[in-house]
Amino acid sequence: MIQRILTAVVALIIFVPFVLYGKWPFMLFIYLLATIGFMELIDMSKIKKHFFPVITSILALWMILYPGMESELPYTHLTKTDIIIILSMLLFIYTVLLKNKFNFQTAGFYLISLAYISIGFYFFMYTRDVGLSHLLYALFIVWATDTGAYFVGRRLGRRKLMPSISPKKTVEGAMGGIVCASIVAIVFQFVAPFPFSFLTMIGITVLASIAGQLGDLVESAFKRHFGVKDSGTILPGHGGILDRFDSLLFVLPFLYVIGFI
Repeated sequence: MIQRILTAVVALIIFVPFVLYGKWPFMLFIYLLATIGFMELIDMSKIKKHFFPVITSILALWMILYPGMESELPYTHLTKTDIIIILSMLLFIYTVLLKNKFNFQTAGFYLISLAYISIGFYFFMYTRDVGLSHLLYALFIVWATDTGAYFVGRRLGRRKLMPSISPKKTVEGAMGGIVCASIVAIVFQFVAPFPFSFLTMIGITVLASIAGQLGDLVESAFKRHFGVKDSGTILPGHGGILDRFDSLLFVLPFLYVIGFI
């Protein structure tokens, strides 16, 4: 527990200044987190690392993360859709060149990993560009959901939420997380109000909290499928980058889709 607390304190000391300052240091920081997260997925899968697909996938990740959703990338006439098409073709060709030592399933894993990481971390930067208050709201909602689910689940948890994927999560914990997130949203609306009614904000927060918990379950499903406890070891007592950002990688795209950001 002491190690977990110390890691959290150190991580916040590093993380918070980047979030508050924004601009290019925040962008570089997110690029670093996304790259580590992508490699954590590859490591979890225990597939043999081939230099070409790893490097080309990371380069594609960096290009997709570049600000601007539909605009052409600097010094090229390529859009992000073009990048995905090119990477897909290269990976499929690579399966032929290696005579299925790098197979179709592995190519598919690289592509779905790229989508999972790039979408979530792109909207991390996008939300910060929209406004600090939007990103802080998302962070507070995720933290409140995790905290509420943990303590309510320990105290009142009886019914398992999805034992085949995450044995410790309970229905009561999930509900506790939603309630805590809603309370935080109400406080946030008093302190730094968004142009929505309290009722609308509560509705958005309930759905965002559910999205965050689904993101947590998705990453739990990855780990259970590959037989690992944590996504990585970079954060002692907490696991890897994906263990800490799994919920946020779902919440931020969700808030974009519904037009909140």
